[in-house]
Amino acid sequence: MLPELQQLIRLQQLENTATEARGQLEFIPARFEAIEARLATHAERVDASNLALSEHRTARATLEKDVAEVQVRLSRFKEQLMAVKTNKEYQAMQTEIAGGEREVGRLEDQLLERMLEADDLSRNAVQAEQQLAEERKAVDAERARIEEERTALEAKLTTFDAARNTVAEQLSAHVMNLFDTLARGRSGVAVVEARQGRCTSCHVRLRPQLFNDIRSNNALVQCESCQRILYFAEHQAVAG
Repeated sequence: MLPELQQLIRLQQLENTATEARGQLEFIPARFEAIEARLATHAERVDASNLALSEHRTARATLEKDVAEVQVRLSRFKEQLMAVKTNKEYQAMQTEIAGGEREVGRLEDQLLERMLEADDLSRNAVQAEQQLAEERKAVDAERARIEEERTALEAKLTTFDAARNTVAEQLSAHVMNLFDTLARGRSGVAVVEARQGRCTSCHVRLRPQLFNDIRSNNALVQCESCQRILYFAEHQAVAG
């Protein structure tokens, strides 16, 4: 194989690795946002649980106050009952007392319901706090993993730059300019394999003579459609 072509293939492999690493690095902020969103969702559940519990306690306190007020009114009615002088007044007072006792019964039933609800709401609030604590631990661990990945990817790119410089030193300025121009204009892909008579990048069928020239790997041959530099992989010849 032409030495320059061999170096270009190596350069493209390095470029592919670097492109993948850069893509992963670009995605890291989104990954951080995703785990922060997860944490925020759990925090919102805690806030909602605590708010529901707080509102429940306020409603329960209001009911307890209402019960106390009715009971005070009942006590007053019972005291006044002793002082009535006519049967009509007595019956009217009994009606007030009966109504007050019904009201107390109704309010106490609501209080009992609130007490039962309080157990569920308290349990939900505690559970939400526990889940938030667990999620914080999971998110912290995931943050650390992502940071490790970021460090590894940045190190890989540093290695790529060094390796790329080494390969570039073995190529002529003209060939390097050709590679860089193609890579810039074609999403980082300047060198591709020709397989079964086609360019594996643009998939255009190659002229038979052109494909034969590529199979020899003795010259830099470009695709007549996408202009990428083509090569014939040796494993194809073995397979054939």
